[in-house]
Amino acid sequence: MESTEEQILNKIQNYNRGKIFFPEDFAKLGSNEAVRQALVRLEDVGKIKRLAHGIYLYPKEDPQLGVLQPTIDQIAEAIAKRDRAKIVPTGTLALNKLGLSTQVPLNAVYITDGSPRSIQVGNRKIKFKRTVPKNLKAKGEISSLVIQTLKEIGNGNVTEQQKEKINELLEKENPEHLKHDIKLAPVWIQKIMEQSMK
Repeated sequence: MESTEEQILNKIQNYNRGKIFFPEDFAKLGSNEAVRQALVRLEDVGKIKRLAHGIYLYPKEDPQLGVLQPTIDQIAEAIAKRDRAKIVPTGTLALNKLGLSTQVPLNAVYITDGSPRSIQVGNRKIKFKRTVPKNLKAKGEISSLVIQTLKEIGNGNVTEQQKEKINELLEKENPEHLKHDIKLAPVWIQKIMEQSMK
């Protein structure tokens, strides 16, 4: 009979390297305590890496760079998937993802329909803020980021250069999604987004 630790290790070794996982993924293999202790031991021997409380990584190594850390975005996506929650990046993070800012925020803030909370990952923080369903109804990934980005920049503060860049990005969006998403935005944002449809 394999121990909980051996069963967990077998399951982890079937993952692709770089996968983020949680103790709940092994709920069928033993009690919470047995799973927790097995993960601590696997971390001690270097098989896995703990990213934050209750969040682990099956590490992928690069000969020059060592362990390749997942991005804050990848960690947030993995948490959202586990919680079956929707998330949308906001603020500086949305600006950075669209290439409108080179600043990488220390605090990555997402709006969600899941539980609000903060998770410390090394020296950075992931923050999930609960929001109304309307804010998560956007279908297009680019258009939903654009709405959040423009809210962050603020009405009256958007430069012509930023508008041009946003139009270029929105031209890559699925037109049906864009049409749907424009209706969800405040009027001043709708006007900017409509430019890309001409």
